[in-house]
Parts: sequence; structure tokens; C-alpha cells
Amino acid sequence: MTGIDLDLAPARRQRTLRSPVVTEWKLHGRSHARIHRTREGFLMRFPQVADFHISRDGSHVSTRPAPGVETPSLYNVYLSQVLPMALSRRGRLVFHASAVEVDGCAIAFMGASGRGKSTLAAAFATAGFPFLTDDGLFVEVANGAASVVPGHPSLRLWGDSGEALLGPEPGLEDGKSRILSGDRIAHCTTPRPLRRIYLIDEADDAGIAIGPLAGAPAFTALAAHSFLLADGDARLLEGHFEGLAALAGAGLCASLRYPRRYERLAEVRAAVLADSRSPRA
Repeated sequence: MTGIDLDLAPARRQRTLRSPVVTEWKLHGRSHARIHRTREGFLMRFPQVADFHISRDGSHVSTRPAPGVETPSLYNVYLSQVLPMALSRRGRLVFHASAVEVDGCAIAFMGASGRGKSTLAAAFATAGFPFLTDDGLFVEVANGAASVVPGHPSLRLWGDSGEALLGPEPGLEDGKSRILSGDRIAHCTTPRPLRRIYLIDEADDAGIAIGPLAGAPAFTALAAHSFLLADGDARLLEGHFEGLAALAGAGLCASLRYPRRYERLAEVRAAVLADSRSPRA
């Protein structure tokens, strides 16, 4: 569905790189990933984990893990961080977000890491609303309409979130675990028209608040949570910002604040359902 080939090379200790650095991601003040420019395209390095080579047109990815890194961990990094960057090289709109199916349409949850996107998607999926994607939200905009393309049929949940929503589950760990879809968490495999994008704000213990978000604030929020590996490519930049502007101007965005407590998730789900089913202004 993504049109991207993935090859796996044997493990090898990471070598020193001298190629130009395009960008660097930091987590808790330490380098989480660096993207280097190469003759063939780009190299995305996750220290002590793996190197991912992305072709210039984004059509091919090859990876070489560091010694001792297991395949599930490697695949988690690929799905959540490398694949979205490769897709952005192909002109696709990709966001750090999750999405579920409601009444034949897609409802997306977007926000910074730790805001509860996957937990919300799982809360909907366990209540009979199949999830479309987790980590990477692939949006297609054509003829003034936006649709969500289904992603990998799995959700990544922290151990406490998984236990709160699914009960004791084999494979749940203290860190994030990838849980495949099944009888309890259904996955939608068909593209769905995008109805709402909820930008998750800071936690609000006072209650649940949903408000409209449009124009420049919506554009800025969408840009902040999108994947883009343009590296000065004017064509990609233009297409990316045109797509963001179309979404921001379509009246799809809303802000969402809610208490980060598992016992309140049913209330949050009910509030989101009521808002998503109401006519857009």
C-alpha cells in the first residue's frame, strides 16, 4: 500500500559518519536520531539501534541494525519514524497521529509524544470503532477532499495503558509494546474520508474541552506534527504546504483537552463522538 521496498542487511557496528547532517532529533536532551545526506539519498541513524538508508525518491529503504538489536524493535522504529519520512519524500502528507473509524469516516488524534494518541485510538478500538493507523497518519488530499490511508494493523501501547484497556495481555511490557489487531482491537483496512483532526493539548483535570481550530493556528499545529524530509526541495516544500493549507482551511481541526485518567476515557470517547457527529461550522 505504501509503495516502498524494505531490505534488511546483516547486523554491524555503526561506523563514524562524515556526511552532512540534514537534521537531528533529540529526546531528553540526547540525540535520538540524525539524518545525513548521502550520494544516493539519506541515511537515518538511530544510535546503537540501526542505520536506515532512504533513496532520494523515497521508494526504497534498506536497514542495517546494530549488533544485538532484535527484529521487532527494528520494525517498530521503521514503522513509526522511518516510513513516514520516506513517504514524505514521495510527496505524501504524513503526520505524527493516530486515527479511528467512526460512521465510515476517519477521526484523527494528533499531538506531541506522550499526549495519549495511541491510548485514545485503543479506547475507541476496544469499544467497537476500528483503528486505521497508529504513529503515522497518511492523508491524501484530492479534489478538495481528504482521506486517511490505513496503516500497519497494530497499536503501540505503554504497559499500563495496555493493561487498563485490554487487561493482562501476553507481551505487554513496561515500555511500549506493539499489539496486533484482532478480535478485541479491530483494524479498518479501507481508506476513509477524514472528518475531524483533534489536536491534543495539555492535560486538563478540570474536564473535557473541545474547541474549533482554524486558519493560521490550525496550519501551525499541522506543520508542527508533520513529517517532512524536503532538504531544500522546492517542489516537495510547495506540495507539502499546499496540503497543510487545504486541511487547515477545510474546517476539520479542533483542539482537545481532557484528564489523563483511564477511568475518564469513556467520557472522552463520548465527547469526541458527539463533536465528530455534529455539523461543521
